[in-house]
Amino acid sequence: MAENSDLASLEESFKKFAIYGDTKATGQELTGKNWAKLCKECKVIDGKTITGTDVDIVFSKVKAKTARVINYEEFKQALEELSSKRFKGKSKEEAYDSICKLVAGKEPISSGVTKAAAVGAVDRLTDTSKYTGSHKERFDETGKGKGKSGRENIVENTGYVASYKNAGTYDAKVKK
Repeated sequence: MAENSDLASLEESFKKFAIYGDTKATGQELTGKNWAKLCKECKVIDGKTITGTDVDIVFSKVKAKTARVINYEEFKQALEELSSKRFKGKSKEEAYDSICKLVAGKEPISSGVTKAAAVGAVDRLTDTSKYTGSHKERFDETGKGKGKSGRENIVENTGYVASYKNAGTYDAKVKK
């Protein structure tokens, strides 16, 4: 069977995958989703001899009837089930050792995670030079917000409607 250092790193991998994506997980039980992720990322699933369906079937086979998770012992049993199918030319012990080496020391990778980036549509939406109407009044020429004066209607008793651009020009037109 596998050596003690391999078993320790195998258990460590089990715990890392068990807590992946679940803030309440204790690391003692592995869900079906995380089991499939482990098999995929550790290259247990090769697409030819072992597929995602095989992994799901083995998970269902080793877990308790009503359970939705597997513990570490069931995890080792599941690896044993897959090892004979994955490494056909080897003996049971060699195949199990080989599959343990695939899994040992690995941890989940967050691939395909979307990161917030200020590009494309976000840039256009936050570009203050393209704002029009009353929204434009909230920013100065440099694009910096005016703060409270840009948000509130400040009362001016000039006799003109608030935000009227040609305020004070009536007298100049009449005198002509």
